Amino acid sequence: MKLTTTIFTICLIAGGNNLLFSQNINEDKAKEIIEKAIQATGGKELLNSIKTLYSISETTMDGRKVNWITKEMAPNKGSFEIEYQGRIVYRSWFDGKIGYETVNGEKKLADPEEFKEKLNRKYIMNELAYLDPSLYKLELVENNPDKTYNEIKATSTDGKVLHLFYDAKSYLLKKETKENPDKNAFSTVIYNEYKKFGALTYCSKTTFPTEDGEQIITLTDLYYNKKISEKDFK
Repeated sequence: MKLTTTIFTICLIAGGNNLLFSQNINEDKAKEIIEKAIQATGGKELLNSIKTLYSISETTMDGRKVNWITKEMAPNKGSFEIEYQGRIVYRSWFDGKIGYETVNGEKKLADPEEFKEKLNRKYIMNELAYLDPSLYKLELVENNPDKTYNEIKATSTDGKVLHLFYDAKSYLLKKETKENPDKNAFSTVIYNEYKKFGALTYCSKTTFPTEDGEQIITLTDLYYNKKISEKDFK
């Protein structure tokens, strides 16, 4: 009886070690793919050097052509504006601690639920965050028989789960889905096209599937480390 118990215990330990070994290999493979994605967009040195990001995109809302203007400053400040016929008709922003928005020209506190993911943000470029074990745990999902993409499950420390689909040849991100998106956030983002802005390769055409169809965003201008100051988040 004692011998049987000992053998059973050894088997349990061995099985547990094999599982842990498998999980470590899986996580290492996921990190390797993220590293290649970073290299494909400009390299880790470039991405680490980006402390502000300013973008202007064209889209259509309620049948009208508008511009979406986004501004980001490391580690977690952000601003979003809707411009129509040269006039800012909506603005929301996060100063690093609190979110605000303008309604009919009046500044007021925004719903905290809309800015929850900003609180723990440490990087402008998402791939750098995915490699930070204090922010995310990575797992390579092995369910792609034709090998056209690599799927990575990224679970943040606050419980949010992202599924990231990287092209198997270019290693550029092609699709992102969120299992539990924040309030008023899109659950799926499709990255259609990429182009170079300076040394940075960045998505220039994005699709957000919606209940009514889809929202297509075309990036027209992108600047990093310029055109942004602290006053943009006050």
